[in-house]
Amino acid sequence: MTDALVFGLIVGALVGLAAGYVGSLMVLKKMALVGDALSHVALPGLALGILFNFNPFLGAFAALFLSAVVTWYLERRTKLSAEALVGILFVFALAIGILITPQVDLLEALFGDVTKTSLIDAVGAVAVSAVVLFLTRRIYPKLVLIMISEELAISVKTRVAWLNLAYLFLVTLVVATGIKVVGTLLVGALVIVPAVAARNISPTLARYSMLSTLLGAVSSCTGVLLSNYSSLPVGPLVVIVGVGIFLATLLASRVHLRWTTSDIRPETPASPR
Repeated sequence: MTDALVFGLIVGALVGLAAGYVGSLMVLKKMALVGDALSHVALPGLALGILFNFNPFLGAFAALFLSAVVTWYLERRTKLSAEALVGILFVFALAIGILITPQVDLLEALFGDVTKTSLIDAVGAVAVSAVVLFLTRRIYPKLVLIMISEELAISVKTRVAWLNLAYLFLVTLVVATGIKVVGTLLVGALVIVPAVAARNISPTLARYSMLSTLLGAVSSCTGVLLSNYSSLPVGPLVVIVGVGIFLATLLASRVHLRWTTSDIRPETPASPR
């Protein structure tokens, strides 16, 4: 096993864990499309990093954070939804990013290349993912309360607007880190698909968040291993594995529902004598 593969698996596992955990909230908040569109905003930042020879991760994070702040601000000041605002930013950023990204680097920027993962990348992914997991854990109950009733959250002195901004900040960290694994076009799937798959088979919120986290790591690491043995791009393989897990959980939930309903049989009335 080469160093690049080991580092790639470390990055994949940690990013998958963080993406799955953050994504569980995104699916609950019905913001799945926002998460997918937001990931594309990183492309201009990546391109600037490549053009001016600084860390593309920093450029991607800066672009993502700026778009998150703009979305948060405009959502509060206008009547437009987050989906509409992110959709506008998405198409604009994707167009600019494709125009200014050097052609030789465009494929890697769009689909990722974990084979070029270095020790510094691995350490950075561990640090960022640990911070994301810790902070998300701290604000998770408050965000769930906001989803249940924003008025109730305000009544217990929850800072709703700032918590939503903090959550968007954590999403940008995950997306920027995950670009190394699956690229800007597909990193949104790493946030969304494990959470949707976990929801199929999770009877409780605690189990749902835990399964979403684990499935994110499983799909990411499996995609990295398949890429190493097949020489195919990592990003599409991670997404295909994730969708395969989703289909398996969907089938499992259907089978469980059928077995459960088959055990409930209507009582037959007693025959008159």
